[in-house]
Amino acid sequence: MGETGEQIVPVRILFVCTGNICRSPTAEGVFRHLVEAYNLHRHVVVDSAGTHGYHVGEQPDRRSVRAAARRGYDLTGLRARQLAVSDFVEFDHLLAMDREHKFILEKGAPDEHLQKVSMFMDFSQKFGGYEVPDPYCGGEQGFEFVLDMIEDGAAGLLSYIKNKLDI
Repeated sequence: MGETGEQIVPVRILFVCTGNICRSPTAEGVFRHLVEAYNLHRHVVVDSAGTHGYHVGEQPDRRSVRAAARRGYDLTGLRARQLAVSDFVEFDHLLAMDREHKFILEKGAPDEHLQKVSMFMDFSQKFGGYEVPDPYCGGEQGFEFVLDMIEDGAAGLLSYIKNKLDI
């Protein structure tokens, strides 16, 4: 309950990429860090998933973990999972890292939950309209660039949620 005794209904955010080992867990970790830094953990629930079950149960890619740790984010407790039909009901926002993910989400979403699907970078000030590129097959600089994009998108998303909740 909130300070005045009212029931707090948190905004539920799901970040989605392909295998849930690089982009979406990084977004989850960065955004969770922001939510905790602003003491909004009662107001916001954060998770991530992959459109495919390639890495279910695995930790995020070690390069993602290292890059995130250098900036103060801890991804070590996260484990990959595949998107479930129930996610469309349970989450308020399903945020795709690229257009292919958005297409898969839109194709799988029940009609009454289609409006919950959007691009994560739509919340970005600096990278709006772009996709978060998959750093998996590249070098360390790709993971750093993805973090730059995700930090900017996460800041915009937090601002959007704070406005929406009037907090």
